Amino acid sequence: MRINLTKKDLINQIYMQLGFSKLISENLINDFLSTIILNLKNKKKLKLSGFGTFSVRNKKSRVGRNPKTREPIVISSRDVVLFKPSKEFKEFINNKNDR
Repeated sequence: MRINLTKKDLINQIYMQLGFSKLISENLINDFLSTIILNLKNKKKLKLSGFGTFSVRNKKSRVGRNPKTREPIVISSRDVVLFKPSKEFKEFINNKNDR
């Protein structure tokens, strides 16, 4: 079962745990995400210690197919964001005793 965590959920958690107003919590989340996005756009790599590394990689153009018509189409080249979790993050996720 998939459970989505929305920006609104993050804002409410900061509001409840830290006691900031919802407006300040929203600004905090927006500024944090903007910083990540701008850093990735400018420097192509971002490392959050203890969490993981985000990086940008260019995918070359390639030939794909329309699944309905089986017609070949060219998929243009584009940048994609990759995430590699840190060792600590992987250990935390795989530790069965913390659940």
